[in-house]
Amino acid sequence: MNILLHICCAPCACYPVEKLSADGHKVTGFWFNPNIHPYREYLARLEGLNLYVSKVALPIEIRDEYGLIPFLRATVEQESKPFRCIYCYNVRLRTTAEFAREHKFDAFTTTLLYSKYQLHDTIKEICESLSKEFGVAFYYEDFRVGWYRGIKISKELGLYRQKYCGCIFSEEEAIRTSAKK
Repeated sequence: MNILLHICCAPCACYPVEKLSADGHKVTGFWFNPNIHPYREYLARLEGLNLYVSKVALPIEIRDEYGLIPFLRATVEQESKPFRCIYCYNVRLRTTAEFAREHKFDAFTTTLLYSKYQLHDTIKEICESLSKEFGVAFYYEDFRVGWYRGIKISKELGLYRQKYCGCIFSEEEAIRTSAKK
């Protein structure tokens, strides 16, 4: 299958790209992450992705849109972490599914399904819903089984490894958690 893979960051792409390619799929990466803040972090992750795709010869489509203001407008008054995450997943995955339909991919999936820290079942449900809405298949695989393999690959390639999910709220959580230790 010709699969569009939404990529949240280079380290999270390592295992899914390896697995999908080994299974015989043609994979194209898709970067769209307007949730990542601050801008310096956004640029560091994009640079890390560019390094990764150059090392593994992965075709990539980059939607370079830094979206601090829309993200904050939609989430700043929400106390609930799940609400913010669901909003964030929807924005990124809707754009991915739409791009997959417009460019005639057989299916789409996401590296968010690799992370142990994401709301896995919620991501799956959102992708299944978007698949129906946009008429493009959602390729589901639980990439978490390759967690340690992905870490190993990312370290071997010397990729930038971030300390938090991406949004300003997750950055605050990471700093608070680190300070408590």
